[in-house]
Amino acid sequence: MSIDINAYLRRLDYDGPRTPTVETLRGLHRAHMLTAPFENLDISLGRPIVCAEDRFFDKIVLQRRGGFCYELNGLFAALLRALGFDVTLLSARVCDGGSPGPEFDHMALLVSLEERWLADVGFGDSFIEPLRLDEAGEQVQRGVAYRVAHDGETWTMNERQPSADWVVMYQFTLQPRQLADYAEMCHWQQTSPESSFTRKRLCSRATEAGRVTLSDLKLIITQNGARQEHALAGEDDFRAVLREHFGVVLAAS
Repeated sequence: MSIDINAYLRRLDYDGPRTPTVETLRGLHRAHMLTAPFENLDISLGRPIVCAEDRFFDKIVLQRRGGFCYELNGLFAALLRALGFDVTLLSARVCDGGSPGPEFDHMALLVSLEERWLADVGFGDSFIEPLRLDEAGEQVQRGVAYRVAHDGETWTMNERQPSADWVVMYQFTLQPRQLADYAEMCHWQQTSPESSFTRKRLCSRATEAGRVTLSDLKLIITQNGARQEHALAGEDDFRAVLREHFGVVLAAS
């Protein structure tokens, strides 16, 4: 599909340059993280998530919603291509406390300019601007260190919180993928009782000073390193928080 670039950029509150440069990539990536939340709300409502760019656009841009990795990165890739960027979809395997998950467990993006960049607006609390793929050292953003490393064809995205050890967040290869390749895992993520996305409702986005997250009936706000948690009374509070902090209004089923 052809992307309505103007509508998408309005959704991101982005009015910066549009030429395919590093400056533009950084600005768009940051804007995406600040405006389009990582969320799985449709899953608890029984609304199927389909790997199709027009569905992503309707949800994220027209309905002013968010999504999970296939939606957020799938649509971001389409926007970048429409602006003239060279973008490759990557299959990533999330390393949740040990062994990597299955292929297509996560979608990340390779953006090729004069340097190669790892872009990812669909991994929740993670790097707010893209990472240099070929930078061997650590890349620090907002007090958190990231490192992209590889052993042969296998690459890893690693994270280190202050005063902690490096943790492998996910591994990937640079093999080009197509959106349809993710359809089976997208279905599994939203239907399997083993999927983390079927176990609780989540809506989370970066803020200029930290992060705001709604996890079931718990609101978590982090500002300048200080974390506060608030228990919500029920569904009315849940929907009020969605409106106030994320601009999300869930349409009636």
